[in-house]
Amino acid sequence: MSAAEPPLVAFAPSHLEGALRLSQEAGWPHRLDDWALVAAVSQGVAVLDGDRVAATGLCTLYGGHARFSMVLVGKSLRGRGIGRQVMAALAGLAGNRSVSLVATADGKPLYERLGFRPTGAIVQYQGLVRSPTGTVGSVREAEPGAADAIAAIDRRATGMDRSALMRCLADRGTVLLAEGGFAVLRDFGRGRVLGPLIARDESTAGSLIAAAARQSEGQLLRIDTPCGARLGARLETLGLSPAGGGTAMRKGPPPAAPDGFSIYALASQALG
Repeated sequence: MSAAEPPLVAFAPSHLEGALRLSQEAGWPHRLDDWALVAAVSQGVAVLDGDRVAATGLCTLYGGHARFSMVLVGKSLRGRGIGRQVMAALAGLAGNRSVSLVATADGKPLYERLGFRPTGAIVQYQGLVRSPTGTVGSVREAEPGAADAIAAIDRRATGMDRSALMRCLADRGTVLLAEGGFAVLRDFGRGRVLGPLIARDESTAGSLIAAAARQSEGQLLRIDTPCGARLGARLETLGLSPAGGGTAMRKGPPPAAPDGFSIYALASQALG
């Protein structure tokens, strides 16, 4: 980077307010707490234009895998190769790990040029959620200290060690437990988000979704799912509709294959 170009520095807590402004300008719904959650389990970079945060990118390490997220370039710096520089810095943080991300339509061409390949679609469902009619399968709220147990289940579904993320989510949200899975319900953006949702089967996933809907009745609820075709009708009966999404992409070998559990909803598009 030449002296005339804005400096790229390590992302720090002091950059959170500026990063929030940047995401608001892009139309993202994130609150300061949402940024802080991702930053708490990640490393990253910020590009400064004077004293203003003008670009960001975060890298979350999950054992032998990495997740890139919050890649944003402000309007004042677009067209100057800043996005590519941010991605190069994140690649340095990831080392030789395989990397996954969720791409927006705008970001996808850059990621493809950098060697990322599509692996599926993520559909964002949201709406003012209705309480389900009829009975809900056996779901209970976890007692404090459930992070290790849900991390073990999460590892079987994702093939990755996301223990630090599970601890942060358990501290910030409500962990819902079923006999064959779990989900985390927490505040996000303009309402609440359900995820991750990990379950042995679609019936268990449905029970966890119904329990979250009952707890969140009348509130804006968001679910980011790789299973839109399978869960869509169920979610729509609860008042949730497709509201965007992105393309799941990966560079490098995939994690270990699922072992008895599947991912029905992401923790977020940023965190996977």
